[in-house]
Amino acid sequence: MQRDTAMMEHFQTMHTKGPAVQPISATKMQAEKVSVHYGTKQALFDVDLDILDREVTALIGPSGCGKSTFLRCLNRMNDAIASAKVSGKITLDGGDIYSPGLDVVELRARVGMVFQKPNPFPKSIFDNVAYGPRIHGLARNKSDLQEIVVGSLRKAGLYEEVKDRLDEPGTGLSGGQQQRLCIARAIAVSPEVILMDEPCSALDPIATARVEELIDELKQNYTIVIVTHSMQQAARVSQRTAMFHLGYLVEVGPTEKMFSNPDDKRTQDYITGRFG
Repeated sequence: MQRDTAMMEHFQTMHTKGPAVQPISATKMQAEKVSVHYGTKQALFDVDLDILDREVTALIGPSGCGKSTFLRCLNRMNDAIASAKVSGKITLDGGDIYSPGLDVVELRARVGMVFQKPNPFPKSIFDNVAYGPRIHGLARNKSDLQEIVVGSLRKAGLYEEVKDRLDEPGTGLSGGQQQRLCIARAIAVSPEVILMDEPCSALDPIATARVEELIDELKQNYTIVIVTHSMQQAARVSQRTAMFHLGYLVEVGPTEKMFSNPDDKRTQDYITGRFG
């Protein structure tokens, strides 16, 4: 397939000019020897991966390679699957997120999630965004709550489109608007990390472009990890890319290098469409 050959050539051209000087980011989350079993089936094998602060890390690889399983480990979403067993260590700012007694609700406030399919609550636009701040007690009064909701909708690039209909159902918005509403809902509780599991796969190209622009803006204040099947999207939005294959982390590095001069042939074959 030739779907990404031109893009790879573009990155190779960029790469020959010399890499841009990047500031060194601190590690926000760290995975060490993370393995996941679903019953007797092993889905992840000894994954070591650092998630850097205020950068976008893209997880790529063919379907069933373990990237979404790994993403769900980062805020313990796999806890909801009875057969799932996670081993190894994952830290957030140095603290073990799987330590006994850790408040998982509090963890998920710090590490928010945006899913593949937009999933607004059957509530008003306002109440969708206000839900998290209410249950976490982040607003002292109605004025505080209004400020959080409006600020979150602004950050999600949605406020100007919905400011006159905040009392209308969130489910009445377009698909792209619903996904930005879900992003607003995630950032309303002031997370430090935002996980995105193929957030644009159900959206049209225009809505996808809006969400990608939003991701670029959000990385100024948030650490973002995105699972994507689109090589072009990974190239556009991320600073680091991690390649998964058959449950193993094949390699990880700066996105420019991964797309222009990967170390592993499997990465090059996947990026250029030879498999996957």
